[in-house]
Parts: sequence; C-alpha cells; structure tokens
Amino acid sequence: MTDAIVVEGLVKRFGTTTALAGVDLTVTEGSVLGLLGPNGAGKTTVVRILTTLLAADAGRAEVLGLDVARDADAVRASIGLTGQYAAVDEYLTGFENLEMVGRLYRLPRREARSRARELLERFDLTDAADRPAKTYSGGMRRRLDIAASLIARPRVLFLDEPTTGLDPRSRLGMWEFIADLADGGTTILLTTQYLEEADRLADRMVVIDHGRVIARGTGDELKEQVGGRRLELTLARAADLGPVAERLRSLALDEPHLDEQTRKLSLPVSGGVDVISEAVRRLDGNGFEVLDLGLRRPDLDDVFLTLTGHAAEEARAGGETAQPEPATTGGALR
Repeated sequence: MTDAIVVEGLVKRFGTTTALAGVDLTVTEGSVLGLLGPNGAGKTTVVRILTTLLAADAGRAEVLGLDVARDADAVRASIGLTGQYAAVDEYLTGFENLEMVGRLYRLPRREARSRARELLERFDLTDAADRPAKTYSGGMRRRLDIAASLIARPRVLFLDEPTTGLDPRSRLGMWEFIADLADGGTTILLTTQYLEEADRLADRMVVIDHGRVIARGTGDELKEQVGGRRLELTLARAADLGPVAERLRSLALDEPHLDEQTRKLSLPVSGGVDVISEAVRRLDGNGFEVLDLGLRRPDLDDVFLTLTGHAAEEARAGGETAQPEPATTGGALR
C-alpha cells in the first residue's frame, strides 16, 4: 500500500512562536488518520500546510505524491477540506451552494448540478435544497459543508474538527457520514480533540502537543499508555479530595488526579467491579460524601496527563500551554 500523505520534519513559526517543531506523519491511501491534540497544539497548522493554504518554514509535505509547495494547483484539484466552522454562503440555497462549488472546481454546469443533487440526497438535505442556508441548523450546515468538500470526488479529504459545535445527536450522525466515506476508500485526515471520535473513525492516530508528535498508534495502543481504566469519584466537598486520595492511593497504578473545581478524583487502576467494591469498603463509615463513583475508559485528558503532565482541557483554556493557530478556511478549497 502507498502513502497518500507524507509529512517529514514540518516546521512553522509565527513570529517568536513555534507552532510546528518537526512534525512527521504518514497516512496510508484509503485509510483514516486521527490527528489528536488540544486547541493550539498545531493540528490546524498541519492541515493548512497540507492543503496549500500556508507555507511551511522547513520540512517536506506531499499529498498523492505531489509537493504541496511546488505542485499547489494539482494538490488543490485532488483534495477536499472541511474546516472547524461551516463555510457556506448563507444567502444561497443548499443546492446553489453546491452548484457554485462545483463550478469553481470547473465542473461543467450539468455535472455540477447533477453532483449537487446527488450529495443533497446523500446527506439528507433534499427537502431543504431550495432553502437559504441561513435557515439551516448547525448540523445541516455542517453536512452541507462536507458535501461541498466532496463535490469534485476528492481522493483525499481533510476534516478539521468536523463536529465542533454539534449537539450529541448531530455528532453521531456526522460520525456515520465520515465512516461511510472511509468505507468508500477516501483517504481522510481527521483532526479532533476527542479520543472517542478518533477511536470510532480512525485506523491510526497521531497525538501532538506544542507542535511536536508525542505519541502515535491505534486507539488501544494509546490507551495502554495511560492505563486500562479510570476509577473516578465526585465528592460533595473539595476538602475531602486529599484524604480520599490517600485512602485509595494503593489501588492506583499511577498518581491520582484531583480537580478541586469539579470535586473529582481520578485514579488509573486495573481490574473491574472489584476495584469499586474495595474503594467503597475503604471509604465506608469515614464521613466522606461521595456523589458519584464509577469506572470509565481513558479519554484524551488521560492521554495528555500521562504524556505531557497536563490535561487537554487546560491547554484548551489558553494561557501559556496553547500555541496560537490561524483559523482554517472551511469548506472545499474554493
């Protein structure tokens, strides 16, 4: 199998800030790569370089064997892009949006219209085809945006946090659409902050933080690095976090994580319901009010806590942990 995307030693600086510090990754043709990391980690910068919207300061990037700097026009003709925010013309109808994108890709008018109708049906937008896009819900706009990125049947599709701002139901629907595209053989690079999303859709994952690759592998391989499960407790009083952590410390495979704001305690553990039973036994009769107690699988915050020492949520909040990234132009390359 050949690599549809090859990135070697990619470097990008914005003034004194290094957004990418030597990123390496490959995406096998017909597969899905999940590019994971918090806001500011460098995900969007990678996408912008690969889609010819931004020039790298150093390194090499190829898409379908084409150099993104030297062969920019040919790259743009072969790819589709959906950014973090739906880029649709609110005053055009859904059909007119897709027809316009098709024409910008230089499709003949008849083919552009035929393709627009096909995609409207595929994305369950036929009933809204003649309505202005400003009347669409967030989920409908996102579906229209992805439809626009597919108008020219791209061999490679870049999805930059495609479920940003969607409600849980719309997110699940979007996952189904993306899975269908992958099953059809489209090569996809998917950026996301959600391990669950990448775990559902991606064949392999690359985790970046502060512009560097800090881990790569399948979802199961990443989870093995942070421990199989988390024992998580929510307490009524933040002051009890420390004492409870001490009583449960010997159950943990690594240091417990305490969050005073949410009054949550998280411990990496092995085992199943026996761990919960032992935790209840140790806390029973000691005056601790436990509001919630359970086991869960690791998520992106657990990965980041293990690999970097900080949670993804802290980086998303901004501050010194986040690197600035320019906003992505959404929709198809048009």
